[in-house]
Amino acid sequence: KDVLVLASPDNREALVAVTAGYQGRVMTSTAAGWGGRSYGWINYPLIEEGSVRPHIHAFGGEERFWLSPEGGQFSVFFRQGAPFDYAHWQTPACIDTEAYEVTDAGAASVVFAARASLVNHSGTEFDIEIKRKIEVLGRHALFLQLGMEDPGDCRWVGYVSDNTIINRKGDWQARTGLLGVWLLGMFRPSDDTVIVIPCRRQAPGVFSMTSDYFGPVPPERLTVGGSAVFLKADGRYRSKIGLPPGSATGIAGSYDAVDKVLTLIRFDSDPDGLYMKTTWAYHADPYGGDVLNAYNDGPLADGTQMGPFYELESSSAVAELKEGEALSHRQVTCHFEGEEKVLDAIARGALGVSLAEITAAF
Repeated sequence: KDVLVLASPDNREALVAVTAGYQGRVMTSTAAGWGGRSYGWINYPLIEEGSVRPHIHAFGGEERFWLSPEGGQFSVFFRQGAPFDYAHWQTPACIDTEAYEVTDAGAASVVFAARASLVNHSGTEFDIEIKRKIEVLGRHALFLQLGMEDPGDCRWVGYVSDNTIINRKGDWQARTGLLGVWLLGMFRPSDDTVIVIPCRRQAPGVFSMTSDYFGPVPPERLTVGGSAVFLKADGRYRSKIGLPPGSATGIAGSYDAVDKVLTLIRFDSDPDGLYMKTTWAYHADPYGGDVLNAYNDGPLADGTQMGPFYELESSSAVAELKEGEALSHRQVTCHFEGEEKVLDAIARGALGVSLAEITAAF
């Protein structure tokens, strides 16, 4: 595939690799130039194989564009009337195999575009235009996006993706289904990587979280602290959690204590917004879903495993769009390497927790 390597305007070692062939996907990034650590998980064997697969082509990549919902009566992954099982699950071509068009490109940014027609599980048709811009940030702009002071010397890379879907036919109605933007980042795990999700409580002792996507997560892998949720991200146990908009704060991250890498995502979040539920079932409340999800890969029942990797995911709110109207979702992804005291300052400033709290979670 044609790969574009973008660079920060003020740091030529902060590089981001993207490709139009995989739907404008960010494949990976680095904070240390061509010889630096690659942060994204990439499925090299599948890419080299070059074959057509059923259901999904899991190429990997540290930020890919998807559409929600995946499951439920308004899903665009299941044909009308099909049961919600793996045999009938199919990722739409516009977010799986079709290449996007590059409409603008520069040294630090690129814009992709695509058109798609979809039908959801209830038979509702959608004709949409997709626009996606990836821009590598300068250092000042990056810390401005994180809402914190520059902590000092460290290696860094950060980029922002602006994602828009435009309704090109008819008017969308909640009773027949809506669409949302869904961004999924796949990263390389280690035995000492921990996902950190700052959270807000609706009342003292009251906290809303979905933690049983694939069954209950054992307490040695999921803990809830005073201001954050911690999920072990070692790629050894399949588990997923989600936070609704009332609990999420618009930021999440992870810390790899082996390689001393701090990863952060900052994303749009509307506490009063409608978010699609994505589980494979009919939903009594299809608009009561999560804005943020975190996933740790692990072996399936038969012992096979796609990864290992872990994911940080964010979703847009949805809306009843009239023809010609649009909705957008913005996310910043960044990585830092350096001395622990500097990474600790970034973790405290962005996540509200220290490295000591993160490493002590498990």
